[in-house]
Amino acid sequence: MDKYSCIIIEDEPLALERIKDFVSKIPFLNLCATFDNALDGLAYLKTNKVSILFLDIQMDELSGIELLESSEITSQVIITTAYQEHAIKGYELNITDYLLKPFTFNRLLQAVSKAQKNLSSNNLSTSNNFIFVKTENRLEKIMLADIVYIEGMRDYRRIHTIDKKIMTLQNFKELEQIIPSSIVCRVHKSYMVALNKIDFIERSRIRISNQIIPVSETYKEYFFLKINGKA
Repeated sequence: MDKYSCIIIEDEPLALERIKDFVSKIPFLNLCATFDNALDGLAYLKTNKVSILFLDIQMDELSGIELLESSEITSQVIITTAYQEHAIKGYELNITDYLLKPFTFNRLLQAVSKAQKNLSSNNLSTSNNFIFVKTENRLEKIMLADIVYIEGMRDYRRIHTIDKKIMTLQNFKELEQIIPSSIVCRVHKSYMVALNKIDFIERSRIRISNQIIPVSETYKEYFFLKINGKA
């Protein structure tokens, strides 16, 4: 059975210990780190790919909701909170599940199983070197090797390939979940680029397919780690 990496961001010591205990009982989870504040957790996520994130909402300095709003998190996110009123906002941010404290081991296992199913589905979609994306009223097949870059256009994403352009309503987070990070990397709130299609990089600009694409400060550190083989 595949093991899935996970981290916990929780500022209540007792709640943190309880979640750690639950996670330790699930054989296919590998707990990589725990954090008692969102800022440290966010810094970790910038340079480490994590399959599942257990995230509290009410925290000092940066809340769980603010963390999700401030950065593109590709992990399966399981919210753990005592506050039901944030549920709608959480689901707007495409979380996997929303656990109200105090929750049981079985309830957490149910959430983890949902995350596992999503992760398995994503892995299956890329196992044959292609993906299907939703466009208009159909699913269109795209060969991963043909992707050049992906551009954000308000509610749509435009996928530029070697021979065509495909418009989709799938957001960047969904695309990051189905396209391996070894192929495409997020470099800006509005752009993802195929690493093997880059012509050159000058300062914080990428030349790719006769286009100049900016690298923003948010994604700069991870992008340069990626192209240097350190991420």
